[in-house]
Amino acid sequence: MTNTGYTPEEPICAPATPLVPSAIGIVRASGKNCIELASKFFSRKNALLEAKGNTLVYGWIKDGDEKIDEVMAGVYRSPKSFTGEDMIEIFCHGGINIVKSILDVFLKNGFRKAERGEFTFRAYINGKADLTKAEAVREIIESKTSVSRSRASGRLAGNLFSEIDAIKKLVIDSLAAIEVEIEYPEDEENISDTFDSSKLLEAEKKLSILKDSWKSEKLYQEGAKIVLCGKTNAGKSSLFNALLKEDRAIVSETEGTTRDWLESTADFDGIPVRLFDTAGIRETSDKIEEQGVQLAKDLSCEADVILYLIDSEKGLSDDDKSFIQSRTDIPLIKVYTKSDVYKKEAEENAVCVSAKTEEGIPLLIQKIKSVLEKGESVSRETAGLGSERQKESVSAALERIQHALHVAESAELGLDAVVQDLEDALDFLGEVTGSVTPDDILSSVFANFCVGK
Repeated sequence: MTNTGYTPEEPICAPATPLVPSAIGIVRASGKNCIELASKFFSRKNALLEAKGNTLVYGWIKDGDEKIDEVMAGVYRSPKSFTGEDMIEIFCHGGINIVKSILDVFLKNGFRKAERGEFTFRAYINGKADLTKAEAVREIIESKTSVSRSRASGRLAGNLFSEIDAIKKLVIDSLAAIEVEIEYPEDEENISDTFDSSKLLEAEKKLSILKDSWKSEKLYQEGAKIVLCGKTNAGKSSLFNALLKEDRAIVSETEGTTRDWLESTADFDGIPVRLFDTAGIRETSDKIEEQGVQLAKDLSCEADVILYLIDSEKGLSDDDKSFIQSRTDIPLIKVYTKSDVYKKEAEENAVCVSAKTEEGIPLLIQKIKSVLEKGESVSRETAGLGSERQKESVSAALERIQHALHVAESAELGLDAVVQDLEDALDFLGEVTGSVTPDDILSSVFANFCVGK
């Protein structure tokens, strides 16, 4: 396999921690002879050269005769390292200038700056990780909630690889059985009678579950946009603060207090959401407030879920009904507010809440979660897809297997056509894990990583 423009084994280095003031900074290096090269600017040269893998060595990083920083050097020997190559990590003080200075010393002594994702790419080409695990590294870094992190951890632990491997075995077993049948061409006309489709049917079921898992996984990775709408003084800002568990929006009995929209992020039972508080929807002669009302309407058109707030005391007005009817293409939950003061029987697709006592808030969050998942929630213990790339390959493999089953059932094209479909399906499954992957896909996968990972 060719690489994506990286140079394997060439000594590379990069900061593995953000360039911000912190207690500790880490500079990571990997590649052929990287430990020997690093020993040139390490105060205890022999100690570093003789260090065993997975050990720490105390010393100073030096630039000529100048001492840069007192550090600990982590030594990792091939093949028992993240990249599968010799590696070294310098744990230094976390000042920006210190990390940059140490990086400059590396660059002066035979190292080059690593490209985005180059460390993980080397782990991949050296057999330390397949593509599903490599992508899971990025997912964990970018995870927004503990649930999204947990789901990505499952892929990093190999649950998706194992599931794909099990499906491949089912296809290979079916392919082997067909190869036996091909040895007897006189029986080919009776394919529907002799062909055992049980393993392909099992593979089809497993692939269908995997394909459908992407909808749920994408929700937990990318999150959802939740927009609070309603008339003035319906309690939007109070509910906004209650959902965030902090005072972000100004709450006032004066109508029209909120004129622009506010945005914040929240964790709704593991789903990362962007929550928007908007201006009260009403007719107004105030030009600034009018702009806020229009912004609220525009935001509601882009929402994944609209929370339409209704004052429990005033009830549902004609204006409320008009707005609700204008948003039939977007999931909308009616939220009756101030339930601690005005008791109201909850109607279908509605929740009664009190921002003051938090009554009904947990039920509202569960209602939102149910609407977003649309009955497609996948257990964290079940393997799920982690990227659009994986979903496309799994979908293509599923289509080939379904076509193979159709051909086998109808005997329209014969066994050779079934074989071709199954071989194509194996290629697409290979793309998921990286055993069969074009270079342009590799470039896309690793280009999304941060430098130093």
